[in-house]
Amino acid sequence: MKSNKKHHARTRAQESSNAIERMYITMRHLFNRGFYKPMGVSGETLRQALLLLRPEIYGSVGEEKAELEGLLYVIDRLPIGIEECSFINLTSDEGYSNSHFKPIIPEKRRRNCYRIDAEQMNIEITRGRSEIYDILTHLTFLFIESHKISSRVIINDQGATTRDWVKLEKAVLSKKKLNQEQREVAITHTANILGRTFNELSVVYNEFSTPSQPERLLHIVYWLGKLAIEELIHDNKRTITFSPVLRERIGHHIHGEIWADNIKETLYSKGLLERPIHIISANMHSVMNTFFAPNSLKPKTSKKDIVEVYESLSKKENETLRNKVSKEALQNGMTYIKDTSGTNIDVQIFDTAQINVSKIDIKANESLLKENAPVILVMDYAFGEQAYETIDELLKPYQEKGKKIHLNVESLSIMGKAGILKGGKGDIMIPSAHIFEGTADNYPFKNELKREDLEDKGVTVYEGSMITVLGTSLQNKDILKFFHNSTWQVIGLEMEGAHYQKAIQAASKVRSSISPNVKVRYAYYASDNPLETGATLASGGLGTSGVRPTYLITRTILEQILN
Repeated sequence: MKSNKKHHARTRAQESSNAIERMYITMRHLFNRGFYKPMGVSGETLRQALLLLRPEIYGSVGEEKAELEGLLYVIDRLPIGIEECSFINLTSDEGYSNSHFKPIIPEKRRRNCYRIDAEQMNIEITRGRSEIYDILTHLTFLFIESHKISSRVIINDQGATTRDWVKLEKAVLSKKKLNQEQREVAITHTANILGRTFNELSVVYNEFSTPSQPERLLHIVYWLGKLAIEELIHDNKRTITFSPVLRERIGHHIHGEIWADNIKETLYSKGLLERPIHIISANMHSVMNTFFAPNSLKPKTSKKDIVEVYESLSKKENETLRNKVSKEALQNGMTYIKDTSGTNIDVQIFDTAQINVSKIDIKANESLLKENAPVILVMDYAFGEQAYETIDELLKPYQEKGKKIHLNVESLSIMGKAGILKGGKGDIMIPSAHIFEGTADNYPFKNELKREDLEDKGVTVYEGSMITVLGTSLQNKDILKFFHNSTWQVIGLEMEGAHYQKAIQAASKVRSSISPNVKVRYAYYASDNPLETGATLASGGLGTSGVRPTYLITRTILEQILN
């Protein structure tokens, strides 16, 4: 009996892996073809694979009732108004920023989108294939949900609709602002259409609202349903196209190269290019705050635990505190490079020769710093495959007047957030290898960060291999359990590790553009545990619980660099 149960679990994991693989192959095929209709024959493989997978993040996508948390997750990552568009065009950076079109930037993903007219939305792809996969997966989910809505409201082949739908349409198209009573009536009809309770809708209602669109949930449901009805009754199918320029450019590091050249030119012009360089992939606040918050916020820091100071800096309303810290940083050796290449990766350069070591609260070897004066280069997070493109370009030698200057890169440190498979939000993972999902590729490495470096600082730390997934929105419980329980003994999953490793190993071991002895540090803090239902990314952000692990990792990395 036992072996049978084990066999069943394995087949479900295998089915899921196959579904992910099918989705990837299909997405690449549709991309090469140039267009497809998500609800037509061409989109069927994607829909079937997603329904077979039933990823954690999309909750009840496989059931009859509508999925609300998944919908919110997706809507936050796509441009406002996408539900009204039947033509979605993925483009490269093709000059829309110099036009009258106003960029629409989704709440939770930095990407420029342009509403061309009532029916068309353009989404600019400048971060490589992972971004295309991400968007297509979200759109597939959205369109499956939209057809659930239409199947509940169409009564006959002529397209007659239920009373609930007629009432929802009236509420959405009315030009007047809804009062509480009208809103609750509209929610009642919408709940019926979605197969959810009045209470379930009321709970998430405000999370969908925006200042300009307080009734946005009604709006989204109506337009998703309306376009699905158009598809079924009048055969007006929604279409996704990929621009010819995007198809020609993808995979050619166009943005990564411009980005890296700009950084090396800045280092060169400041006379920092030949100094020892330490690269950190992190966010744009933790290194700067670690160096400059204690001094710039002196009266505030004396009474408080330093982590509380970091927490107050991370709160939306404390703009003035943040400005104080960055002003101090810019006066003491920090250079900020705002991205203009389209990678969406901003950079900060810290010249340690200009940092007054007596004013920082982490230990540093002053004589070593005087002698070497290392430069710390902090780059914002990359997205999936983009990690390879950016690091690969950054580690290439700088060309100046016909001569090559090799960068003296002493270390690369990568910190980020990841899903954890044992443990919970806020715990820390220290990888010993990155395994690339869907392939047999694995990247073992010597991690300079050790469990004991962080463990005595009051956090739970796990060490082991981590899996670099093709997309976080495709993971389901069966695959995750398989990763966790198999001989790989995976502790967590993220999207960039293997890509960074591939670039670092190529530069240090194959191309010899940097030292083969370059030091590598990786650490992640847990943003969610996808094995615990209700603990996925779709169930909401970390709030301030991510602050402590973020700064513990940052401080540990900086201590190693400064000593």
